[in-house]
Amino acid sequence: MTGFAVEARGVRKSYGALEVLKGVDLTVRPGEVTAILGPSGSGKSTLLRVLNHLEKVDAGLVRVDGELVGYRIKGRKLHELAPREILRQRSQIGFVFQNFNLFPHLTVLENVMEAPVSAQRRRRDEVEAEAIELLERVGVGDKAHDYPRRLSGGQQQRVAIARALALRPKVILFDEPTSALDPELVGEVLEVIRHLARDGATLVIVTHEVGFAREVADTVVFMDGGVVVEQGSPEAVFDRPANARTREFLSHVL
Repeated sequence: MTGFAVEARGVRKSYGALEVLKGVDLTVRPGEVTAILGPSGSGKSTLLRVLNHLEKVDAGLVRVDGELVGYRIKGRKLHELAPREILRQRSQIGFVFQNFNLFPHLTVLENVMEAPVSAQRRRRDEVEAEAIELLERVGVGDKAHDYPRRLSGGQQQRVAIARALALRPKVILFDEPTSALDPELVGEVLEVIRHLARDGATLVIVTHEVGFAREVADTVVFMDGGVVVEQGSPEAVFDRPANARTREFLSHVL
């Protein structure tokens, strides 16, 4: 056990000749909110996908709650886990996508219940009661029996957050959760995430919402070119950035 909710060490990831992650280190303590900023193509979303093994690392290690993600160590080599074990691990890591990724053929309630029942083998009646509570918590309890197509983008993203919470995850990863929303809908989603942060959830958020990151994050990470350029408290990164590339980026977004 490392004491970290999330730990990435020396993570590298390439697509053909393009190296997207170039030895990234990241640690997140339980109950902390980490916001990851950076220009498009800096490796932010790829890093999130590596953290729950949606993408395999080429080098390095990822641990969640002290458990190696995607692999086991045998001798001096890493061996990828069986699909069943990878699914078990993913069920402990909530993931909220840019574009909601709800199942269109399932109702809102069924979307929230699907993974706890199928991946975690929990009792359906227990899951249903909890799912209804979660939908109320994110403000869409009255939409439980609607299909996703009948919801606004903001409502769909709040359902996606409820779906992630239904897994009782050790950490929730947010990949630019407001980027696909109309501007007037951004606030309702950010408010749900604010409540999660205040409740002590462990969150890793890739976002372009700089003001939001300053408000909710314990740690801000700035990435560029596949590496972590700078990290620290919001005050340190936003008010006293040490790196010239950080200063240049912030001059365009603040």
